[in-house]
Amino acid sequence: PGMCVCCVLCLLLAMSHRKFSAPRHGSLGFLPRKRCVRGKGKVKSFPRDRKTDAVHFTAFMGYKAGMTHIVREAIKPGSKIHEKEVVESVTIIETPPMVVVGIVGYVRTPRGLRTLTTVWGETLDSAFRRRYYKNWTRSKQKAFTKYKKRHESQPKLMENELARMAKYCQVIRVIAHTQMRLLNSFHQKKAHVMEIQINGGSVEDKIELAKSRLENVIPVTDVFAQNEMIDAISITKGRGYEGVVH
Repeated sequence: PGMCVCCVLCLLLAMSHRKFSAPRHGSLGFLPRKRCVRGKGKVKSFPRDRKTDAVHFTAFMGYKAGMTHIVREAIKPGSKIHEKEVVESVTIIETPPMVVVGIVGYVRTPRGLRTLTTVWGETLDSAFRRRYYKNWTRSKQKAFTKYKKRHESQPKLMENELARMAKYCQVIRVIAHTQMRLLNSFHQKKAHVMEIQINGGSVEDKIELAKSRLENVIPVTDVFAQNEMIDAISITKGRGYEGVVH
């Protein structure tokens, strides 16, 4: 009462919102800010499989070696830096060849993927077997000894399991581990292990590729090409809540 329409309109225009005067700080992409469960990144979803593509691996594992900077020409039409040189920071990732030690076959079900069977190589590196123990030197180091005896008693065990994969499976992945001895600045003997999905071609083609690489190395050039756009999965250093304003 007592206020004209013009005064009410001016008052509404002068009012703001807290989201403008005090916006939130920090990126929501890093939530929740807590200690990570695993010390390495995990591939939650592999690229979509297309039968028309050539058979290929879809992931690789590397280690951060450091950072540097590059000078490049920016291509941003409409920006003031278009076709001008800019300095950007880059991360150098060391990627020693990975070793394939196993093949896994998955069956698609209404509840997701279900493991049908796994085939392991005959000779497994000690760096890989260390992953199954908390203390390698105090253990009996008997990982995969029973599987090796079973493989020796049944020479056609691998062929039979691969035939089952070709008959029932829709997704084929290989189990590969890193070679820690090739990293000079990394004083760790226990290798990191991951599954790498094989995409493209038929199931028989995928099994043939996995079988040919079993107990052999995969260089990063067989997975990624130069100047290719890729996704990087990792964990942050974890500085917690630091600074004046969280």
